[in-house]
Amino acid sequence: MQSSFPAKSVTSDSRTSFQPPAAATAPGAPVFSDGAGGFSSDRTADTARLDRADRVSRTLDPRTKLFLLLAANLMLFFHVALATQIIMAILFLIPLAVAGRWRLTVNFAVLYAVFTALGLLDPEALGLPWLHVVSALAVGTTMMLPCFMTGAYAFTTTSASAFICSMRRMRVPEAVVIPCVVVIRFFPTIAEDYRQIRNAMALRGIASGGWGLVRHPAQSLEYILIPLLMNATTVAQDLSVAALTKGLGREGEHTSRTPIRMRAVDWLAMVAVMIPLGLDIAGVIR
Repeated sequence: MQSSFPAKSVTSDSRTSFQPPAAATAPGAPVFSDGAGGFSSDRTADTARLDRADRVSRTLDPRTKLFLLLAANLMLFFHVALATQIIMAILFLIPLAVAGRWRLTVNFAVLYAVFTALGLLDPEALGLPWLHVVSALAVGTTMMLPCFMTGAYAFTTTSASAFICSMRRMRVPEAVVIPCVVVIRFFPTIAEDYRQIRNAMALRGIASGGWGLVRHPAQSLEYILIPLLMNATTVAQDLSVAALTKGLGREGEHTSRTPIRMRAVDWLAMVAVMIPLGLDIAGVIR
């Protein structure tokens, strides 16, 4: 039995109902994505780029950071007066706060204020001779805190690429650059290993809590210190191999995609920290 409907030619089409035909676009016309993925990825990349540029603009040049670290060590070497120490400590904390490291800034400020107050105690007037030990330790810690401030600022706000570029701008030999890069990457890697060990210990209920390491010193030595010491050699070797693999030891001229330059604020920071130090060395500030 034949069908009464007329036969029609059926043309096979590979497109389904979920795949509309592609629209022809003229050369140079904007092409819009059919989903939000393209826009979100571009927006995320632009945001990350702007954030990176903002962080760079709010930090000093790596060479200026090294100069601040040198000035802090000169304070310790010349044993400057207390007034000079307080002025320079404030000057060292300002770049740390501008860079957005508020927690570090507050911690250093509180520690410096506490140890300065302890160093000003008079054990004889208070009738407590044992305070001489506390006062001596407080004075020594107060003198070393500016070095910790500038070191924390330099290490927490400087990337390895920026540090390498600044060292090469200063014509530092590669025999010095490579160990410095390994040191910069070493401590964050060890800190990450420490956090992983602490998380594993907390998961197993071993010395959990903030005071767990103090209550169980033997477990701290067995589960934290020994693994970190055994892993430190491997980490240092791996970082050295990684640095050499990236061509840091290659002879000749090196290029860098990290832009660094000395700005007016860098020169101003160096002059600002040298004024009180120079006045103290000259005997003006006592």
